[in-house]
Amino acid sequence: MVKVTGIDVGETGFGLMGLTWREEPTGDEQAFATLKAAIKNGATFWNGGEFYGDIEKGPNSLTLLNKYFTKYPEDAKKVTLSIKGGYRPGFKLDGSPEGIRASIDNCTRLLPPSVKKIDLYEAARVDKKVPFETTLKAIQEAVQEGKIGGISLSEVSEKSIRAAAKVATISAVEVEVSLWEDTYLKNGVTDACAELKIPLIAYSPLGRGFLTGQIRSRDDIPKGDFRLIAPRFSEENFPKNITLVDKLKAFADKKGCTPAQLALAWVRGLNGSKPGLTVLPIPGATKAERVEENSKIFDLTAEENKEIDAILKSIKIEGTRYPGAMMADLEG
Repeated sequence: MVKVTGIDVGETGFGLMGLTWREEPTGDEQAFATLKAAIKNGATFWNGGEFYGDIEKGPNSLTLLNKYFTKYPEDAKKVTLSIKGGYRPGFKLDGSPEGIRASIDNCTRLLPPSVKKIDLYEAARVDKKVPFETTLKAIQEAVQEGKIGGISLSEVSEKSIRAAAKVATISAVEVEVSLWEDTYLKNGVTDACAELKIPLIAYSPLGRGFLTGQIRSRDDIPKGDFRLIAPRFSEENFPKNITLVDKLKAFADKKGCTPAQLALAWVRGLNGSKPGLTVLPIPGATKAERVEENSKIFDLTAEENKEIDAILKSIKIEGTRYPGAMMADLEG
């Protein structure tokens, strides 16, 4: 079974998935301990975002990583770092060549290659106003110039993956996959990744923390957190969706693992579900003990998978992943 080998830096020192800065951000000492625990446990694929925080000045993922790798330069070579960009200040999507170059230049300014080179850069969303090949060409030029190491894709369709693979070397595809989000398992994305031998990076494998069972009401979500505007966490949908969490917790208790470990076991179990498919979950964590918990491996038997499938089929998840305007930026 594939071990957990990734962590979402956007959830280490920032608001969930980095879309909002925490009202009380994680301090450097705690964040650094979390990142150290990630390396200790083999979670060495780190994913962050230029826009996880203040794009221009910070603090954001990149300024946090700059401080971390400046303090622990020996760790730079131990980590594969993937960074999402492609937004202008004000959270405005820009996949134009000028926008992409500005984003990459800003990323390498905030995290200089002399401290830690960005191994993979990905446009966080496909800018539908710009031909995708044009966006990719701009990223490819940065690779050729040595500014970044390679290219990853984020929230893309099967069509875009196949088109991208024809014009550039694609090292990974990042999409949301979890027990309450299986869109990309059904729309051809996993087929394309399997056939092209491109690893699929599963972000939010714990359902933005919902599947851990530690969020029992909206009051448990910090002020200013993105989840408070996410439809699945709305006043109307939260009590409906908590039913899934309760059933999964009962299953996890019976198995002798935590709900988070069960959720990660299910995502890891997707490895090899199609010939050539590799799936890497990147759970976020704000504490070292959460990394330790997420790194403990539990396997699911065929019978257990059938039981989980039955649970999933018995419950309809209410609400979209993002608010309407943000959903419009998704290809999947």
